[in-house]
Amino acid sequence: MDTAGRRPQISSRAALMFQGGIGVVGLVAIVLFGIPVRYDGVGPGVAVFWGIAGSVATYVVIMMLARLPGLFRDSLGVQLEQLHRFACDYSWPVLIALSVFAGVGEELLFRGAIQGWLAQHVHDAVAIVAASVLFGLVHYLSFSYFILATGLGLVLGTAYALTDSLVLVMIWHGVYDMIALYCLRRFPRLFGVHVG
Repeated sequence: MDTAGRRPQISSRAALMFQGGIGVVGLVAIVLFGIPVRYDGVGPGVAVFWGIAGSVATYVVIMMLARLPGLFRDSLGVQLEQLHRFACDYSWPVLIALSVFAGVGEELLFRGAIQGWLAQHVHDAVAIVAASVLFGLVHYLSFSYFILATGLGLVLGTAYALTDSLVLVMIWHGVYDMIALYCLRRFPRLFGVHVG
């Protein structure tokens, strides 16, 4: 897609500040409410390995599900076109930074703060589901996209509960976003996005 003559709808600075702000909100909530954050359930090497492996596997599964005919009532086409335009709006360094900020910031908020706080008051399964539904709602572009985002939240929330490693799910989320943005920008036709 030729983006030379058009400016992004949101400046890269604003997009980065927004993603960074999510992390700040999560961190403030963790500190204010004394939410215990589990980050050392696995070693750094294991967190990196499973974070990357999990992100690749999750991306493959989500893409297979999204391509099944009739699985979702509304088409993901419009959302994928919007995400393709978003990916084309920014340089690769900005996209990588956005992915890192999303991985760190959103996991601090949804898994660290929200799921962590809920887990102190309800069963872990309820905390995972509730945090995942909130994650899906924040990413709502359509009902289908909400279902996929909630599913990703369930996977990340379960991984956090099983590994006691917020670092692992931060890596998982950030790498997943990098893969998704790269593929949408580089291979839009694979997703039914037609570029002129």
